[in-house]
Amino acid sequence: MSTLAADAEQSLASVVVVDYGLGNLRSVTRGLERAGADVEITDDPDAFADADGVVLPGVGAFREGVENADPIREDLLAVAERGQPLFGICLGMQMLLTASEEGTTDGESAVEGLDRIPGTNVRFDDGQKVPHMGWNELTVERDHPLIEGVDGEYAYFVHSYYAVPDDEASTVASTDYEREFPSIVANEAGNVFGTQFHPEKSGETGLQILRNFVNICADD
Repeated sequence: MSTLAADAEQSLASVVVVDYGLGNLRSVTRGLERAGADVEITDDPDAFADADGVVLPGVGAFREGVENADPIREDLLAVAERGQPLFGICLGMQMLLTASEEGTTDGESAVEGLDRIPGTNVRFDDGQKVPHMGWNELTVERDHPLIEGVDGEYAYFVHSYYAVPDDEASTVASTDYEREFPSIVANEAGNVFGTQFHPEKSGETGLQILRNFVNICADD
């Protein structure tokens, strides 16, 4: 039996991948299935409530992301308030923060996010090549079940903005790209978290993180 088939047979937890018009839904779904999840792609709030965990993927611009997700904003907030695991990936992680400078012009206030992790997303401005694209090391900063077994491993990034949490304790892991930035963040309760990188594109390291997420959902 293949590893994929064996993992899929486990069905350790039910996971919803949120479909709000942005995101690498199929790749994320395949990765979660390999990690042992029973996955549904949907924007149905009833499915959010019934799932063991919810994944908010994302590829693209922050303003477009929050505007697309606006019809289900309160339902996503309810996921967090119920204590269900809510996992943001790349843009999805940035949307978990309070706001972002992306999509603003001079004099405009930052674009509002979901505000589940207090902080702001800002653009790389220390002379780095933008977007940051490629493989970089993960340095674990504090305990969280999502990062079991990945300290010092490499993950795949594609982004021009990075999170600046209000509380340093929100940083679970960091990465150096000519400056240190949070590559994994989580709220104080631990049920809302995200990765700036794409676990579904990060080989065995990413699969380990997805397995960790599925285990969090199964244990919740």
